[in-house]
Amino acid sequence: MQIDIRAKGIEMSEGLRDHTERCLNFGLDWAQQDVDRVVITLSDINGPRGGNDKRCQLRIPLPRMRDVVIEEVADDLQIAIARSVDRASRSLERRLSRQREFGPLPPSCPTED
Repeated sequence: MQIDIRAKGIEMSEGLRDHTERCLNFGLDWAQQDVDRVVITLSDINGPRGGNDKRCQLRIPLPRMRDVVIEEVADDLQIAIARSVDRASRSLERRLSRQREFGPLPPSCPTED
């Protein structure tokens, strides 16, 4: 699983990068056969004003399905990361179980003129 970590308006320390990768590997390890790539964007919404403004957006592209996109905002970036990974894991589990139960989506029917 390829992990793409992006930072906007925050300093990406080695500790933050390690925490993010550890959370993703722990939370999504079970889905490595189905997930090729995870894009996680970390940002500070309000800048230096403080408050509940650290955002973690997680996007998991899936073949033949819509992407799983989770956004979590908290006052601590590590909490936002942990919550978004937990929510993404549950969402991914639901989507993959539906796909296994009902099969892949059929191609769209052509419209008649």
